[in-house]
Amino acid sequence: MNTPKSKGTVVLIHGAWLNAQSWERIKARYEARGFTVLAPDWPFDDRRPEELRQSPASELAKLSQREIVNHYDRIIRALPEPPILIGHSLGAVFVQHLLDRGLGAAGVAIDPAPTPGVPIHLHALVSALPIFLDPFSRSKIKSMSRRFFRRRFAQTAATVDTDALYDRYIVPTPGRVYWDGIIHPMKIDWANPRRAPLLLIGGGRDLIADASMTRAIYRKQRRSPSKTEYLEYPTRSHWTLLDEGWEEVADVAMAWALSV
Repeated sequence: MNTPKSKGTVVLIHGAWLNAQSWERIKARYEARGFTVLAPDWPFDDRRPEELRQSPASELAKLSQREIVNHYDRIIRALPEPPILIGHSLGAVFVQHLLDRGLGAAGVAIDPAPTPGVPIHLHALVSALPIFLDPFSRSKIKSMSRRFFRRRFAQTAATVDTDALYDRYIVPTPGRVYWDGIIHPMKIDWANPRRAPLLLIGGGRDLIADASMTRAIYRKQRRSPSKTEYLEYPTRSHWTLLDEGWEEVADVAMAWALSV
């Protein structure tokens, strides 16, 4: 029996506090439509969230942004075709770095975390304080409190069982990935003519990565001659890819990437 031909390859890149399990719905949705979908974990994140919370790998504490980007770089270069890159939060920052390296056929950056060259806006700064107020956090594995998750990370999911959501998806993260953005930032060539088309998506109720910050990133990325667009959902939070109505965000991201 002949295997149906893939419509193309998609690489999904998660951010801090989540691992590849956070893509489970979108991965299944894209695969059902005929795409080959990869959702690689960060190094040392490739277990169930419950296991990671109970016993995170000690190596995770030393994981840097550059190592994570290089990890995805190797995966993408080994593929038979340039993939569509879709990232969320810090994963959306990594998408920008990978595009800057000339990788990917198109990129979608959803609720990008603070990106080098763009000032940190208020909500992003407040949400990073639990990391930055601990002077030793750069060498620690940090955990998100349930209160923080309920009030800032997934506040629009308040009508459902946020403890169940936390248990299913939230993982520890290295404090170093926060500090790297300040101490050892990887620069982006905003005017890079080799960069593939890029869509930036912001959420008007995002308390982790302000929509105003996403708009500022868009203005920087617009310096490139490559197609660059911005879309904002006024009522969506940082939890947008798992919150009610996630299907629309996923479908719009894919439709845009296929149109360029």
